[in-house]
Amino acid sequence: MRVVAMADTHLPARARDLPAELWAAVDDADLVVHAGDWVRVDLLDRLEARAARLVACYGNNDGADLRARLPEIARLEVAGVRLGVVHETGSAAGRERRCDDRFGDLDVLVFGHSHIPWDTTTPRGLRLLNPGSPTDRRRQPHHTWLSWTMADGAIDDVVLHRLPPRTPPVRGPRPA
Repeated sequence: MRVVAMADTHLPARARDLPAELWAAVDDADLVVHAGDWVRVDLLDRLEARAARLVACYGNNDGADLRARLPEIARLEVAGVRLGVVHETGSAAGRERRCDDRFGDLDVLVFGHSHIPWDTTTPRGLRLLNPGSPTDRRRQPHHTWLSWTMADGAIDDVVLHRLPPRTPPVRGPRPA
């Protein structure tokens, strides 16, 4: 099973749309994961229409329309893997312990909020993945998203995809 994960898309505040490379990956994926901060519901509609399967949650920047359609924490068992999706896990310090305590029933937890890619395994063996953001890199060097494969209860081939820099819009001189 091919999985694509993203978070913190913040459309249209941070970009007009998802990058073309990410849409192509969505079209090829068996499962698409979004870990919140959509901002507007139209991206949810488009991902639901294009993704073979979507599992997602809302984030702290998502309003009532998104919260009415998405859970705070999404859970799914697929390909023998117990997968969870949540937007916030708190600060990086102590994250592994907190997630072991809170998500002991999962094998993989995808989260967002920080816009910082993350891939660690907790002492209990929970895999923690943050895809960063494909549209709002903040202080990171690249816009990013994740892909991996799952089969027979295992996750393999985790790849952090770094998108090429976008050309900033050309701005004319300011009127005097």
